[in-house]
Amino acid sequence: MVKFSRIALLFFVDIICINFAYTVSFLLRFEFSISEVFLGFFAVYFNNIVVLTVIKLIAFWVFGLYRSLWKYAGTEELVKIVLAAITATAATIVYLEFTQQYFPRSIYVFSSVLDIVLIGGVRFGYRIIRDLRKPGAMINLVYLMRKSGEGAAISKVMVVGAGDAGAAIIKDIKQHPDLGKKVVVVVDDNPNKLNQTIVGVKIAGNHLAIKQIARKYGVDEIIIAIPSANKKAIQEIVNECNKTRCKMKILPGISDLINEKVSISKLRDVDIEDLLGRDAVQVNLKEISGYLEGKIVLVTGGGGSIGSELCRQIARFKPRKLIALDIYENSVFELSNEIKSTFPALEFEVVIGSVRSRHRMREVFIKYKPHVVFHAAAHKHVPLMESNPKDAVINNVVGTKNMIDLSDEYAVENFVMISTDKAVNPTNVMGATKRLAEMILQEKSMNSRTSYSAVRFGNVLGSNGSVIPLFRKQIERGGPVTVTHEEITRYFMTIPEAVQLVIQAGAMATGGEIFILDMGDPVRIMDLAENVIRLSGYIPNVDIDIKITGLRPGEKLYEELLLDEEGIEKTAHNKIYVGHPLPPSPELGEMLENQRICNEESINGILTMKDEEVKTWLQKLVPNYSRSES
Repeated sequence: MVKFSRIALLFFVDIICINFAYTVSFLLRFEFSISEVFLGFFAVYFNNIVVLTVIKLIAFWVFGLYRSLWKYAGTEELVKIVLAAITATAATIVYLEFTQQYFPRSIYVFSSVLDIVLIGGVRFGYRIIRDLRKPGAMINLVYLMRKSGEGAAISKVMVVGAGDAGAAIIKDIKQHPDLGKKVVVVVDDNPNKLNQTIVGVKIAGNHLAIKQIARKYGVDEIIIAIPSANKKAIQEIVNECNKTRCKMKILPGISDLINEKVSISKLRDVDIEDLLGRDAVQVNLKEISGYLEGKIVLVTGGGGSIGSELCRQIARFKPRKLIALDIYENSVFELSNEIKSTFPALEFEVVIGSVRSRHRMREVFIKYKPHVVFHAAAHKHVPLMESNPKDAVINNVVGTKNMIDLSDEYAVENFVMISTDKAVNPTNVMGATKRLAEMILQEKSMNSRTSYSAVRFGNVLGSNGSVIPLFRKQIERGGPVTVTHEEITRYFMTIPEAVQLVIQAGAMATGGEIFILDMGDPVRIMDLAENVIRLSGYIPNVDIDIKITGLRPGEKLYEELLLDEEGIEKTAHNKIYVGHPLPPSPELGEMLENQRICNEESINGILTMKDEEVKTWLQKLVPNYSRSES
């Protein structure tokens, strides 16, 4: 309706402009003298006023003057107006000659020039007024007279989004012919914009027609220029783009473009994170600052993917001191350089040590006296832990118990443990050890002043050893990309959003909770593999093969985020839920004592066990653990 109202208004304004141009042309020709000759010629005009007006309106329609989005008017629209005015005047001459009527020749010239001035003035005036209404958005009039050039090797571009950002991208490409790009078509979901033009480029359809439109126009590259779109919309658009063989670029979100001009330089590659379909995480900065600002914070596993991101984000909240503890010096050394460069005022220290050693950890607690502990140190690879169960128990259970006990002994205020969805009804050693660690934490929280909590989430995109880096390495080698099962699914989050929610959960903890992060919908690993291949510029099973290798020992088809026995409640944060703690097994403390998990000789006690004994022992302690040898 808006579209037709705008066209009707343009028709009405153009009728006034056409006839005003004729009237002024006669006055100019006869030097504003109303003589008999003037009245004679003016009578010819008046008797044909309807036909002459309709002829010009038809010419304007043919040249697309009612299909352009004039708030983005540029050089192409100006050329269209000039050609339309000349063609319209020529058509009126033909009509008058055919009916054996005529005007003085100067009338044709004057009316044609005035048509250009008036018709163009209305349209460009509309754009200028819109731009002047925007703070600091004065129109660049120089651009209106600048012609775009084309290089020898032109890449045909489709722009998705016929809004301000899309128009800015099209203009930027036209102003920089050295880029070797030419925008040939635009896609937008607004039905009122269909078949109109923006900066001289046709809007040919919506995002569902991307594949057909790309084929029709021979598109080489697709630019997604909708920074205000939510993640779900971007996911749908990227999925459609993936059906083509076109390269893809995308503008960052609106939050990343605040106070920055939209331009080609801001484009980035479409990444797998754009396919998750989730909006950015919002955190309560006041709550977080309340328990981190001015505090001494210890992060175990500080050199890992989650631990290092925890350090980066905690540093923003001005702790008194931040300590990153890790057994591997290389990764934590690089983190140290980064943190000290980004936050020069922060007191940041690196500790090399293992959570397995209670004696070494006691030294750390005595020296630094941390107020908050984030425990991210753990073994996490399912197949490796399946064949090395003793090390999994020593690191994930003994190491965690060391940190839990020492946090109580040295009056830590908040202890937050990173857990996993694999701890739910575990079918593997890694998941069973993490569930046991949760149970130890829950038991301790009943008799401690320290606020203990665990946070469960699934796989993290781009983390060390995760599936995305593996797929990319396999693609670099020419394939095949390996997937264990066609129907296997996993939950995924980006590293920053997972860590933000972990920090937020820590602020909400009162003691003993298991927080569960909203991971969105599970993702088929097969779909993920296909998308990574497409984003790398290849076609799945044509350029790069996908090979099914079979489930590995202890691997589930589907992951869960809570136990059947646990209730789940919403919290004040819409992406964080809390599971009601299960009461620990009455035999838990006694069984841990019998296997010497509670004392300084715990590691030696475990090392004397056989692998099968370790798994059997885990089954006794973790009732939900069902061993799988598939």
